[in-house]
Amino acid sequence: MIRKFAVCIRGYKKETILTPVFVSLEVLVDCLIPLVMAKLIDNGVQAGNLRYAVASGSVMAALAMLGLLFGALSGKYCAIASAGFGKNLRHDIYYKIQDFSFANIDKFSTGGLDTRLTTDVTNIQQAFMMLLRIAFRAPLSLLFSLIMAFTISPKLSVIFLCAVPVLAAVLIVIANRAHPVFERVFDTYDDLNNVVQEDLRGIRVVKSFVREDYEIRKFGKVSDSIYRDFSKAQKIVALNMPVMQTVIYVCMLLISWIGARIIVSTHATALTTGGLSSIFTYTMQILMSLMMLSFAYVTIIIARTDAERVAEVMTEEPTIKNPADPVGAVSDGSVRFDHVDFSYGGPGGRPCMSDVSLDIRSGEVVGVIGGTGSSKSTLVQLIPRLYDATAGTVSVGGRDVREYDLTALRDAVAMVLQKNVLFTGTVKENLRWGNGGASDEEIEAACRVAQADGFIREMPDGYDTRLEQGGANVSGGQKQRLCIARALLKKPKILIMDDSTSAVDTRTDALIRKGFREAIPETTKIIIAQRAASVMDADKIIVMDGGRVNAVGTHDELLKTNDIYREIYTSQQKGGGDNAGNE
Repeated sequence: MIRKFAVCIRGYKKETILTPVFVSLEVLVDCLIPLVMAKLIDNGVQAGNLRYAVASGSVMAALAMLGLLFGALSGKYCAIASAGFGKNLRHDIYYKIQDFSFANIDKFSTGGLDTRLTTDVTNIQQAFMMLLRIAFRAPLSLLFSLIMAFTISPKLSVIFLCAVPVLAAVLIVIANRAHPVFERVFDTYDDLNNVVQEDLRGIRVVKSFVREDYEIRKFGKVSDSIYRDFSKAQKIVALNMPVMQTVIYVCMLLISWIGARIIVSTHATALTTGGLSSIFTYTMQILMSLMMLSFAYVTIIIARTDAERVAEVMTEEPTIKNPADPVGAVSDGSVRFDHVDFSYGGPGGRPCMSDVSLDIRSGEVVGVIGGTGSSKSTLVQLIPRLYDATAGTVSVGGRDVREYDLTALRDAVAMVLQKNVLFTGTVKENLRWGNGGASDEEIEAACRVAQADGFIREMPDGYDTRLEQGGANVSGGQKQRLCIARALLKKPKILIMDDSTSAVDTRTDALIRKGFREAIPETTKIIIAQRAASVMDADKIIVMDGGRVNAVGTHDELLKTNDIYREIYTSQQKGGGDNAGNE
């Protein structure tokens, strides 16, 4: 895991190396100052030698200035290195997620990935900064101070050696008890993020059903859980400070008592007044080093949980990858399913699609219809390899989809999903997701086919009108037509419409399909729909039932031969033809 994170130092190696170098110099200077101070007291103040006192004071001042300089430089380089490390880590996690298949994304919740990119990375960055400065400075300061203290009085320095095992034992106990609680806390943070995101995305539904109180209670339950766990963890960690202070005071008392006895004894030369003063300074440095070590250790305990969660994402292998020698171009829009099975749980999981065999010629208009849960959406998601078939073969352009370069395959397939997503930015910027280099004329032509040009021109700034996050300032039908136009700009060989006109009225739906026939006659068009009117003029209609192909035929053929299609068509005709969408 350490090696995985060490890669994120790239670009900031110089700062990462210079930080401990300047920290070492700062520690060295700090340890020399008490030694010079002891000489100043013994040979200058007590001996009444003013010249020696002035010279020693000047040396102390120079050392203090050097310490300040080295401290400032170590702080500067540490800030650059830790910020750069955090930036690279976020970059690597984000890019890793971009390579995930839908199966990988399903494994992690959206809130969980958000927490890893924000809170977890921040805590790891904080721990990295601690490692560069405090976790490096404290052992050096402890070592140098101990050496200096032993050169002055070995007898007094033994006290420090007795204190270290006590503190080490306390830290180990704290770590073992706190780590599992912090793990639970960050898992609950994922739940909290999920609740907040779900509530904000569905705020209109919450308000229309007057469920604010319910959502508040749900949020409060998760928030209280975090409070209880975090309080418990912090109480365990808080034991560190009183133990440290107790050890410091005991050491100071012992040094004062034993040191005073040595000075007033007959062997006064064993310890001078200046030596005792410097021992006090080294005592504080040693004990402060131990406190800094304990503080860094606690931070690392917290960061350990974050690092494990981030490493879980970083080590996750995408279930869908490019083959060794990928095919770089899709020849046409023909699609073939050859005895295809699929399970979201992978091989051995419960199948949601079984033994599907289909042949779709390039340029055909194919309708897909069936009841809820009949695997209509699953069927089309196998075409651009959003998922891979568990068994059997899916072919596009006469080649197994697993032979293609993923980018080439997905560039040839445009999907307008059930859940349409628009991004913050102008209408034009959103449409250019389909083709970054599309001209204004191409954008307007695609919008005319998608029946979006009219309402766009009625917006305050036309194609430069800014859309809010998720397209919150346009209606459902408008959002669908913008997403259709965006897909058309890809100029795909296969266009998949996954119930993408459910929010538009029948007249607009018919105009969109008419536009398809005229503008993209050579593109294979696969239209999933809940209403028969949207697919009745298709070259052929696939009826799905229970994850299997129940029938394939034209509208007239299915009315005569297929009970499921006849029931769907008849019930919709009795109900008024279809469910018109809202604009």
